[in-house]
Amino acid sequence: MRFMLILKSNPDSEAGKMPSEESIAAMVKYNQEQAKAGILIDAAGLYPSSRGARVRFSTGGKKTVVDGPFTETKELVGGYWIIEAKSLEEAIEWAKRAPATPGQETEIEVREFIAFD
Repeated sequence: MRFMLILKSNPDSEAGKMPSEESIAAMVKYNQEQAKAGILIDAAGLYPSSRGARVRFSTGGKKTVVDGPFTETKELVGGYWIIEAKSLEEAIEWAKRAPATPGQETEIEVREFIAFD
């Protein structure tokens, strides 16, 4: 089963502040552990929402583009991992192993991909 581990943004990431060298080193180590375990498919960090946009589709078919930044930081994606795990429980265990920035709340959402056979 494929899962996406969705790392939520925080005020620092939305301000465009890069993580500390220690945080980057911890993240690289975590990614290497996933690769060594053979579960890592892809991983990336994302620029702040100020460098993005949203496309909204109305019920009448109208498409509207809204430029960032967006206000609800806790609802934004700051990065992700795509992994292959045997179960939701295994994916959660990998999410729990992700490094956290000291003094900063972090949230990772774990979602399974729909498999179309």
